[in-house]
Amino acid sequence: MIAPAVSIVMPVRNAAQTLDECLTSISRQSFSDYELLVVDDGSTDASLACLQAWAKSDARIRIIHQAASGIVSALNRGLAESRAPLIARMDADDHMHEDRLRLQVQYLERHPAVGLVASRVRLFPARALQAGYREYLRWQNACLSVQDIAQNIFVESPFVHPSVMFRRQVVMAVGGYRNGAFPEDYDLWLRLAQAGVAMAKVPQVLLGWRDSERRLSRTDPRCTRQAFDHLRADYLARHLRDGAILRHRPLVFWGAGRNTRRRSNLLIEKDFAPAAWVDVDTRKIGNRLAGVPVVAPEWLEAQSDKPFVLSYVTNHGAREDIARCLEKMGYLCGKDYLLVG
Repeated sequence: MIAPAVSIVMPVRNAAQTLDECLTSISRQSFSDYELLVVDDGSTDASLACLQAWAKSDARIRIIHQAASGIVSALNRGLAESRAPLIARMDADDHMHEDRLRLQVQYLERHPAVGLVASRVRLFPARALQAGYREYLRWQNACLSVQDIAQNIFVESPFVHPSVMFRRQVVMAVGGYRNGAFPEDYDLWLRLAQAGVAMAKVPQVLLGWRDSERRLSRTDPRCTRQAFDHLRADYLARHLRDGAILRHRPLVFWGAGRNTRRRSNLLIEKDFAPAAWVDVDTRKIGNRLAGVPVVAPEWLEAQSDKPFVLSYVTNHGAREDIARCLEKMGYLCGKDYLLVG
């Protein structure tokens, strides 16, 4: 058999209520050279019957059965069974824009140095959107270029998982998906970044991302804030340790609030203690945290050796304000400072 250009990998477990909508959106793709690998991860509802009915009328649909083993196992099974050089991720409760595959294939063909391309997404239903998800969606939809994503990789996951298409070889080269007490998609993006893989996003909205109380990001303990924080600190420590980014420069943390300290303590525990804490709150300036002084932003300009700054402040708008302040001082993102979620 001639291998298709794209393998769509979609794990399914008990998704009967949304499968028809999802499969309809896939069937309407303007790019038709694909196979759909559906990994049925031990469904106990009518998912299998729905899939079988669709497969009878579309030979591009391949159903893979496995006992309930979890999403990481299902994803790796799909990767192992796929025949195409390009993998498009999809979830069984989401909608594809009709030009999604065409535009992402076109982007990767035109940018051979890029290993992964995602898209902007639309979260639905609109009535269910909470402020936190609105802000995350605004932020991740604004991260488009290779540079944007590289500079923001330690803030949050820059991609909605089912919106990505990647070159199979680059993901297999870093070991595929990993199982652990962490979100499997963010872990993969961090490993790809660590391996030097360029990642980008097309500016079009190509995925309808369904919000529901059952979504794994809401229910799975691997997707808690604490799980993200620990994973981020692990990769940030590797980034600081393995690269030449510090070069004996003092390390400074921006943000002396309680939540900031909680997150930055995960890095301190890995032997990355700050020389100072920067804060704009005049009530904190002059204090000491674990013996380390809290200083005003102007302190940075007075140092003969330019410190490397990790900005841990996540309040809406504050992250951008800090970046602008550092840029005015001559700091370059990635070289002199990083934004951390």
